[in-house]
Amino acid sequence: MIIARSPLRITLGGGGTDLASYYTQREGFVLAAAIDKYVYVTVTRPFSPGIYLKYSALEHVAQVADVRHPIIREALMLMNPASPRIEITTLADIPAGTGLGSSGSFTTALLKALYAHQRQVLHAEALAELACHIEIERLGEPIGKQDQYIASLGGLTCLTFHRDHRVSSTPLHISRQAMIELEDNLLLFFTGYTRVTGDILRDQHLRSQAGEAEVLRNLDYVKALGYRSRDALESGDLTLFGELMDEHWQYKRARSTAVSNPRIDEWYALARLNGAIGGKLVGAGGGGFLMFYAADRTRLRHAMAEAGLEEVRFRFDFEGTRLVLS
Repeated sequence: MIIARSPLRITLGGGGTDLASYYTQREGFVLAAAIDKYVYVTVTRPFSPGIYLKYSALEHVAQVADVRHPIIREALMLMNPASPRIEITTLADIPAGTGLGSSGSFTTALLKALYAHQRQVLHAEALAELACHIEIERLGEPIGKQDQYIASLGGLTCLTFHRDHRVSSTPLHISRQAMIELEDNLLLFFTGYTRVTGDILRDQHLRSQAGEAEVLRNLDYVKALGYRSRDALESGDLTLFGELMDEHWQYKRARSTAVSNPRIDEWYALARLNGAIGGKLVGAGGGGFLMFYAADRTRLRHAMAEAGLEEVRFRFDFEGTRLVLS
């Protein structure tokens, strides 16, 4: 049996500039962090022929082409098994549709497990790029590349998306004390809404691809905010980082009316009145998790609990996608 795990992620700056429709014109930059909430994939060889899949549904098919789960189907096609005999099971600490990059995490964990099952090694950058190839090129999803890269690499990482589709990564040069303070004061609260981000990202993709000046100006500024967030963290100015989170949120809301809703806006305003310096919805928007940088953690936690939002506590992950058992 092979077990692989891949971390979920939070975006700390520059979100949205990792879509090809933007970075092929202007170059993108995202600051992201892997967290200790995981997607797990197990791969084993069953006694009976066929493909056995256990996720939110169950599948038992004879041929790869008959697999309904699109990512599993495409990954297996890449492996090109002559006579498939495989069982794949997936579990997650947090459900999909919550803005934490679960699709990218699932794809990287799946590929890591499948390659290990065939006694092959797939290094981090190659793993991330292959996951992007499956989701973006083979399946045509209107998504960016940050999820696959941060899941594969782990850590607090600066990702640059070049015009020629290359991705370069560097660790965030943050002091230990600042990292501990960041980890302690970043709080995640579940809104209760899960959503499919395709429509929001597809709208941004089409408008960027068409060269719509308003969207490109917005993303240019968000990229600059990403650089400023990196600089604030590396200099140890956590208060400034929190303020920049609020700017990120305002610009994110301006890109699409589907990013937020009146209830989310109420929660955000409540948090700002109760100890949050700044915050935003993690992911493309529309639901999932609200993330805040808090000046007063106790007060913020109490206010969000009173409003009915559940907190999910986390730490940073520095291992990326890895084998748990092989």
